Amino acid sequence: MSVATSIAPAGRWLLQSGIQQPSGGFARYYDAESGKYRAVSTEISGYAASALTWLSNVTGDEAYLAAARKTACFLVKAWDADLQTFPFEHPSPSPESEHLAYFFDCGIIVRGLLAVWRETRDEQLLHLASAAAHGMLADFRARPEYHPILALPDKSPLPRSDQWSRSPGCYQLKSALAWHDVAEITGDSALQDAWLEMLNEAIASHASFLPGVDCQHRVMDRLHPYCYFLEGLTPELSRPECATAYAKGLSTISGLLRNIAPVFARSDVYAQLLRARIYGACVSPFDTAAAAEEAEALAGFQATDDDSRINGGFYFGRREGRMSTHVNPVSTAFAIQALQMWQQYGAESKPPCSRILI
Repeated sequence: MSVATSIAPAGRWLLQSGIQQPSGGFARYYDAESGKYRAVSTEISGYAASALTWLSNVTGDEAYLAAARKTACFLVKAWDADLQTFPFEHPSPSPESEHLAYFFDCGIIVRGLLAVWRETRDEQLLHLASAAAHGMLADFRARPEYHPILALPDKSPLPRSDQWSRSPGCYQLKSALAWHDVAEITGDSALQDAWLEMLNEAIASHASFLPGVDCQHRVMDRLHPYCYFLEGLTPELSRPECATAYAKGLSTISGLLRNIAPVFARSDVYAQLLRARIYGACVSPFDTAAAAEEAEALAGFQATDDDSRINGGFYFGRREGRMSTHVNPVSTAFAIQALQMWQQYGAESKPPCSRILI
């Protein structure tokens, strides 16, 4: 499957399927079995803002930037000015959603706002990104860790569990890229210091994250956040300790993915690993055969269907040979970026800029 045949239907799905709601926000996913969209997610909308901006640059199609602007406007409205944070879903609370805020989500939203700001220079977006980045420091910090989830409105930490998203860990480095990116633009020393602190903590703790559990299905689920750790390292690969951790991480993810994929495979993990290989070509020998295998497997998750709510999107995963019914905007965004990077990699002398990483 060529990149062109991947991007065009995926782009139409993001723009026209209904996954972007009239508010501009994005539903967490579309369930093809029930025919229903999940609630609108601020995190997924943050990812979508980054993806749509990237698609605008890759294709030259202004429709993507218009959609990205609409999503950014939604995020501005979703910001709770009284609490100085982004609730987990919108509206919040609701019959479908607890009143929560996630550390990880806030960082993804900040990076989405910055992606649109870089194209539009709308100062409201940069101001909000900076406020949200500082809110992450003020609300979630529990040195040397960061609480993963807070209950609103009192901002009390939720009890932690062995589920990765309900525990702190090295994966939070991807979200902390928000501090790195805002500091890079504004020169904010407090955010830069927080970024370096998080980077050092993630390097010190990452080795215990995988496999982390005995169940193969849960190990596959943990590959996804561990890829987030590698993504967080991308702007710092000139540091020897980061390069070493990155190269080891690539090998670990690759081996576990291939062992577990016959029983359970996630499309986002294939996409994240393929992107990580390309970004890591400067610190680890590039395995062309493995990358080609991952690209082929990834392309197989793209939906072809007469139903416009499905066609062109990427399914979440495959379990025991059966495809998931969830058509997922983040899986779609990661997949088309990975496939586009893979097609261009041979003609490029160096990895892409880390700022475009969705």
